[in-house]
Amino acid sequence: MLEQIKETASYIRAQITDIPKTAIILGTGLGALVDHIDEKQYIPYQEIPNFPISTVEGHSGNLIFGKLGNKRVMAMQGRFHFYEGYDMKQVTFPVRVMKELGIKTLFVSNAAGGMNPTFQIGDIMVINDHINLFPEHPLRGKNFTELGDRFPDMSEAYSHRLINAALNIAEEKGIRVVQGVYVGTQGPTFETPAEYRYFHRIGGDAVGMSTVPEVIVARHGGMEVFAVSVITDLGVEGIVEKVSHEEVQKAAQQAQPKMMEIMKELVNRV
Repeated sequence: MLEQIKETASYIRAQITDIPKTAIILGTGLGALVDHIDEKQYIPYQEIPNFPISTVEGHSGNLIFGKLGNKRVMAMQGRFHFYEGYDMKQVTFPVRVMKELGIKTLFVSNAAGGMNPTFQIGDIMVINDHINLFPEHPLRGKNFTELGDRFPDMSEAYSHRLINAALNIAEEKGIRVVQGVYVGTQGPTFETPAEYRYFHRIGGDAVGMSTVPEVIVARHGGMEVFAVSVITDLGVEGIVEKVSHEEVQKAAQQAQPKMMEIMKELVNRV
C-alpha cells in the first residue's frame, strides 16, 4: 500500500506544482463549490494511478486544484463508498494520498437522514462526533508507522477549533445550523423506521453512508478535520417518510448555498 500511495502522490506532484495544505471532499451539498474555485486544474480520477472511480449518480470524478477565496485548496469532486463494492482501503485511499502530499486540514460534506426531532429538512448539521457502524474498519490490518499510530486517539475526531469557527460564521451570517453525532452505516438501503429509532437511541442525530472512514484515516494521519451534513430527509419517530436518491439530491441542492457560504468562509479563516 505504501508504494501505491507514493506512486499516486508522485503522479499528482508532477501535474501540480503548488500543492496546498487544505483539502475538501465535495460530497452531497457541496458540489457547486467547484464553481467558486479559481485558477482550476483538473485531474480526472481515471488518469490517476491506483485511484478508484466514483460510480454514484451526482458524484463527478476529478481532483481539482485552485484557489477558494485567498486559500489554495485540493478538492475531491466525487468520493468512494463502501456500498459500491470497494473495500475500506480503496474508500480511504485518497485520504492516504492527501497525507503523503502534505495536507494538514480536511473538510468533508455529506447528505444525512435526521433522527433528532428538532431537525428540519434542509438543516446544516455540524458534526461534533460520530458512531462507526461500518462492518469493516479502515485501519484493520497491518499498521504502517509512516501513516500513523497503531491505536490512534479519537477523543477529538472533529476539531473543536473548526467547529467553533463555523458556528461563529453561521451566527454572523444569520444561517441556522445544528450540531450532532453522525452515525456511519454501509448502505445502500435507506433506514427502516426501527433502524432510525435504534440509531437515535444509541446517541445519533443523523445517519449516512460515508465520511466516518475518511475521518478515521485523516485523524490517523494527523489531519485536523471539519465535517458537515445537510439533513435531506427525516427519520423521526412517527414521521418517517419514503425517501429516494433523487429527493436527497434535491434537498441538498436547496441547502447548498448556505453550506457553501459557511464552508468557503471557514476555509479562508483557518
